[in-house]
Amino acid sequence: MSFRALAFMAVFFTILFLLDFYVFQGVKSLTASLQNSLTRAAVRWGYWIVSLGLPAVVFLTVFTMDRSKGFPALLTWSASLFITFFVTKIVFVAVLMGGDVLRVVEGGFKWIKGTPEQTAFLPDRRRFVSQLALGIAAIPFASFLYGITKGKYNYKVHKHTLFFDNLPEAFDGFTITQISDVHSGSFDDPEAVQRGVDLANDQQSDLFVFTGDLVNNQATEFGPYVDMFKKISAPYGKFSILGNHDYGDYVPWASEAAKRANMERLYQYHAEAGFNLLRDQHVVIEKDGQQLALLGVENWGQGFGERGDLKKAAQGIPQDTFKVLLSHDPSHWDAQVKSFDNPVHLTLSGHTHGMQMGVEIPGFRWSPIKYRYPKWAGVYEEAGKYLHINRGFGFLGFSGRVGIWPEVTVLELRRTV
Repeated sequence: MSFRALAFMAVFFTILFLLDFYVFQGVKSLTASLQNSLTRAAVRWGYWIVSLGLPAVVFLTVFTMDRSKGFPALLTWSASLFITFFVTKIVFVAVLMGGDVLRVVEGGFKWIKGTPEQTAFLPDRRRFVSQLALGIAAIPFASFLYGITKGKYNYKVHKHTLFFDNLPEAFDGFTITQISDVHSGSFDDPEAVQRGVDLANDQQSDLFVFTGDLVNNQATEFGPYVDMFKKISAPYGKFSILGNHDYGDYVPWASEAAKRANMERLYQYHAEAGFNLLRDQHVVIEKDGQQLALLGVENWGQGFGERGDLKKAAQGIPQDTFKVLLSHDPSHWDAQVKSFDNPVHLTLSGHTHGMQMGVEIPGFRWSPIKYRYPKWAGVYEEAGKYLHINRGFGFLGFSGRVGIWPEVTVLELRRTV
């Protein structure tokens, strides 16, 4: 183990211990009224066993696992539970600290006035604040448990109607179903996945597209799901691109030949599932004698490999042709696409997953991913050019979704009257 890794672990566990120690003060207040000393001791010891045990399991698994086989189930579940408890503790501490601050302020005023401290440090007040903190922290705890057990398969259909001045008349009303970020290696409930696939197929769109990350690391992850995705149909075809995880860059390979063989297998799976894989290419879709160009590029993302060649994909397409681009990483849009000299009218991306957690209610939406990707979900428009970012069909790392549900997108293209 490198010195950097050891230093990181030391700092991480120190911060974690300080957080846990503060939370434990609240646990002590909550358990102080328990009459049975064995029960009180069991709750307090149980807190430390869970609090120290989960991160220990995560780190031991990370440093001992065979990386060539991807993420083991033990790591996925322990990491997901660790995140659940960590977020819960943060909320608990926020409330507890608020009570402590008010108590200190109150004590300060009484000291200034010369009146004796009578209430600020009473155990009953501390217990009340701890109970309040526990009640509020139970909300994210329950939300995360739901996200781990049910939320990750809580598929939602998002429908958008987009208007364009130069959309060919024949394509007025043309519909596209998009899914992204399947991450088939993370699935643990094939029947639930089938419901999501059926939901996508039920939209009966004119065109079906998939915008990258079919797997986590290895092509074989998708093997059990080929027949399932093969049943998706669309009259104008099914098209796909690659995402950053599809290249196998995040696991070691015995040789470059083995890595290439994995890619060939993944290409084969795309074909078997009925996807026309676009690798810096385009196809022309014709309807009633008019045309639309569909482009697809290799993954291009800031910090995730800049492979895609937009110029190559657009080669031979006239300037006035209406263009739809499949590009996995939305950072490509700001960096290259929206200023491309052969205008792309609509870009479809994924990649962000909406970080699989956040809040989306009418009039307000937020996810921590916004601090990495200002454009992270839904439709964005600049100067008549549109970007749509799908929230993802699957999940990765955290085995759940909280507030940001898996998405099937339906886009209707309309001609501006």
